[in-house]
Amino acid sequence: MLQNFIAENKSISLAGCLMQVLVYATFATSDCYLLAAMAVDRYVAICKPLHYPILMSRRVCIQMAACSYLMGSINASVHTGFTFSLSFCRSNSINHFFCDVPPILTLSCSNIDINVMLLSVFVGFNLVFTVLVVTFSYIYIMTTILKMTSTAGRKRTFSTCASHLTAVSIFYGTLAYMYLQPHSGNAQENRKVASVFYGVVIPMLNPLIYSLRNKEVKEALNVVGKRFF
Repeated sequence: MLQNFIAENKSISLAGCLMQVLVYATFATSDCYLLAAMAVDRYVAICKPLHYPILMSRRVCIQMAACSYLMGSINASVHTGFTFSLSFCRSNSINHFFCDVPPILTLSCSNIDINVMLLSVFVGFNLVFTVLVVTFSYIYIMTTILKMTSTAGRKRTFSTCASHLTAVSIFYGTLAYMYLQPHSGNAQENRKVASVFYGVVIPMLNPLIYSLRNKEVKEALNVVGKRFF
């Protein structure tokens, strides 16, 4: 993105475009599963605190992360393979900020019905599955919070979940809008706006959402603030 801001030539090779789609789709899909894994982690930490070291051991965390990237790789490989097996004859100008499947499909002169179906099925499954995991995790979390007798405890516990829920809502909402709506030329401009949220805004917010809530980071910022101000 920074390169495109200052570069006069904004062209990209076919191989570069293919690699961009593959890498982007891998990490975007992995993000969905990692957010779901974080919801499970919070469920165990709040609802089963005494069993947390056993249930969320280092081995379990590595397995959850590995599965997230495996699902991302499978999803990206399927879409990249089917997308770049098409014939392109309409234009070589992509109406988007980067190489992504929906804007590339609009440039094809081949039949893209299978591609659209695969996009809906794979994205729909990934979103529905991970959203259900997040939803059920937070149902149990909310039930546990409401059973707490301490008002301060309820407030503190809920505040730790609010930031994650905010990121989840924006990320999943914009992804669903981008990939699950009907493919038409009129929707392309709206897709570009949606892609800014899950491609730029959420990654920028992650350090603020998670790191700044960390006790050590807060203490370090206080030290820096006192020295400078």
